[in-house]
Amino acid sequence: MRIVRYDIEGREGRGVIEPSPTGDLVRALGSDEKGDNTAGAVIARLDEVTLLAPCDPRTIVCVGSNYASQVEEKGRPWPDRPALFLKSPNSVIGPEAAIQAPPEVERLEYEGELAVVIGKLARAVRPENAMDHVLGFTCANDVTAHDWRADGQWARAKSADTFCPLGPWIETEPPDSGSLTITTRLGDRAVQQSGAEQMIFGVNTILAYVTRWITLRPGDVVLTGSPAGVGPMVPGDRVTVEIDGIGSLPNPVALRRAHDRTPGAGRR
Repeated sequence: MRIVRYDIEGREGRGVIEPSPTGDLVRALGSDEKGDNTAGAVIARLDEVTLLAPCDPRTIVCVGSNYASQVEEKGRPWPDRPALFLKSPNSVIGPEAAIQAPPEVERLEYEGELAVVIGKLARAVRPENAMDHVLGFTCANDVTAHDWRADGQWARAKSADTFCPLGPWIETEPPDSGSLTITTRLGDRAVQQSGAEQMIFGVNTILAYVTRWITLRPGDVVLTGSPAGVGPMVPGDRVTVEIDGIGSLPNPVALRRAHDRTPGAGRR
C-alpha cells in the first residue's frame, strides 16, 4: 500500500494510491474500528492532486555517520552506537516543493536517506519487535547548512524551513532492506548511490536505541543516515532522492527571500 497526503483545490487529505491502466487513482484513506487503514471513495487521478509530505511528524530523529562508505570517506572513527540528532517539524516539505537556500549559507548540502514512518506508539521497543511499530518507509533529504555546523549544535544547520523534504508517499511493503538502493541525483547526475546493507546500524537497532529515551508516536519519522557522496547544491539545481521499491522525491533549490515562507506553513 502506498499512502499519500494530498491537496486538491485547497482541501488536504490522506489517501492510498490504486494502480489503474488509465492512470493511477487516489482513494480516500480512513480507519476501521480496529484502527486499520481502509481505502474509500476515489478522490481523483494521482496527476490531478498535489502531493504533500506523506506524514506530519511531531518528532524527527536522525542518525549520523551510519553508512560504512561515509565513515570511510570522511575518515571518522567507527561508531559504537547510533549518533542521534533532531530536525524540527517546521523543516518538512513534500515532493516538488522548493528547498529554500538562505542567502547567508555558503554551502548547502543534500543528504539522501531512507526514512522510517512510525505507525504505532513506540517506547522502549525490542529490536525483534521494532517493525511492529512501523507504518512504512519513504524517501528523505536531510538538507544541511554545512557552515552553520560551526554553531556548536545543529539546530540551525539542520532545522531551517524546508530542510526536510519527505515523500512521495509511504510504502508499507518495501522490498527487503538488503536490496534497497538509495540514489541521489543532482540534475541527471548520480551523486550518491548505495545499498541499505551499508548501514552500520539497521532499522531495528536504531528504533530500539531511540525509543529507550524518546517516545515515538504515529506519524513521527526516523532518518537512518546518508551514504558517501554528500555534496553541495545551489539555487537553480534540482535534487532527487530515489529508493528502489519506494519512490522518487524531487525538489528544486531556490534562493530564499524573507517573505517566501512562514515557519510551519504550507508543508508541500
